[in-house]
Amino acid sequence: MIHPSYKELIDIINKGQDNDDAPVISSRYSLVLAASKRARQLIAGAEPTVKVKKGMKPLSIAVEEMYEGEVTILPEETTEDETSEDIE
Repeated sequence: MIHPSYKELIDIINKGQDNDDAPVISSRYSLVLAASKRARQLIAGAEPTVKVKKGMKPLSIAVEEMYEGEVTILPEETTEDETSEDIE
């Protein structure tokens, strides 16, 4: 079994959200996108926020950061251009 599971990660990330708010992460797809984006930040030189074990790859570090609650995932905001396109 893969640890942590998708469900565990989604629950941890959405912890602290009000019941009225939409969850930050609602699917495995969103979770994978968030982890890959953080892994790219690490590859570009961002400092890890968790203790890195020898041989850990950027994606493993990103998942561990998410599991430990060390990174914040912000919901994607729509831009003004996207909003006006939706109306037309």
